[in-house]
Amino acid sequence: MKFKHITDDSRKVKKGSVFVAIKGEHFDAYNFIPEAISKGADVIVSESKPKIDWLKKVKYLKVKDARDKLSRLSSEFYGNPGNKLTLIGVTGTDGKTTTSHMIYEILKKAGRNVGLISTITSPGFHVTTPESLELYKILAKFVKQRKEFVVLEVTSHAIAQKRISPLKFEIAVITNITHEHLDYHKTFEKYRDTKLKLLQNAKVAVLNKDDRNYSYLYKNIHRKKLTYSLKENNLNLLKIMKKPIAEVGKYNVQNALAAYTTAKYFGINTADIIDALENMQPPIGRLEEIKNKLGIKVYIDFAHTPNALKQVLKLLKSQKTGRVVVVFGCAGERDVKKRPMMANIATELADVSIFTAEDPRSEDIKDIFSHMIKGVKNKQAKYFKIAERGEAIYFAIRKVAKKGDIVLIAGKSHENSMAYNGAEYDWSDFLAVRMALRGKVLKIARND
Repeated sequence: MKFKHITDDSRKVKKGSVFVAIKGEHFDAYNFIPEAISKGADVIVSESKPKIDWLKKVKYLKVKDARDKLSRLSSEFYGNPGNKLTLIGVTGTDGKTTTSHMIYEILKKAGRNVGLISTITSPGFHVTTPESLELYKILAKFVKQRKEFVVLEVTSHAIAQKRISPLKFEIAVITNITHEHLDYHKTFEKYRDTKLKLLQNAKVAVLNKDDRNYSYLYKNIHRKKLTYSLKENNLNLLKIMKKPIAEVGKYNVQNALAAYTTAKYFGINTADIIDALENMQPPIGRLEEIKNKLGIKVYIDFAHTPNALKQVLKLLKSQKTGRVVVVFGCAGERDVKKRPMMANIATELADVSIFTAEDPRSEDIKDIFSHMIKGVKNKQAKYFKIAERGEAIYFAIRKVAKKGDIVLIAGKSHENSMAYNGAEYDWSDFLAVRMALRGKVLKIARND
């Protein structure tokens, strides 16, 4: 199919466009087909039958899966760039970004021309794997830049929504699978099996033997399999590295082992791997310390799943001289079941927990708090509920923390917006912390 423009947004249709009508969670683009036709679309792609009068005006392609077709048309539009690159996919509940960056830094250190698409590099709000059109546009740019490898952080949403369906991965890495995104996938088994699809379709799968899903994944993958494990760490990164990545937790040692295993597959020598791991800068907002003169340690971390919050709090608890204070929330319109789980983890491991906003979207923050509180099992737990995130951060740093304490701001990290009632408002945990350290509160000027 030859075409000059493709979009799944009726507002962006212009003369000669191919309009792919996607049925989403909140809107069915089938209802916007008349608008697309009126704007001059040449071709309509949809899973539904056309109205008779449409056929007089446009070519109409009825397909079984519009999302899959959008990905394939997007790839075709940009010259099928994935076929010209060696693709490395990294998936998992936690650690995807760090592992992706580790692999990227190792390949770069070894002199390979490599690109990276991750949570940190992806444009837009709350995005990890870009939507189809943007993804293939980026890959096409990498081809023009003569990249040899691309490390791509792959979410379960990207797999389920067929964004990567035309891509052939040389190698796929999984970090772990724990509780997350059950609002979308409905059951843990479906979530796990979605991750599995990436591994099954790659030429080589790299598996974490320490993860409880390892045996299930291993027996369901009929391709070449490589494994890594803390228990079988013959490389012993803790001893071999002068500046061990392990200083920020054993889960990062696992991430490093995943990256090491991947790099060895491509023939990279151990010296280059170790050098890259020792000297790389961690991705922004991954247990990033904000220096200050108050005599407290303040960290910003992306931990927004039960497992991630548990791991980072356990690490900080092992290092503390004073108390551990945590500020975090649970996103609105997302996995409700993880809310009490995260509250329980926080109130068990931290000395003081402050529940606050993390993209409430259309939900009332009071309802989110009520779900969280149900998980508090520790009767002696000290916790507060402060709806405004800026006020919560200020309260933790200026009112709660004392000299020698550690304050963890979890859940938003690198993200630059906060979602309320269908709108995105500028937000930065980093700015909120810096303002709190100066005795000020970062406020969001909302319309609601």
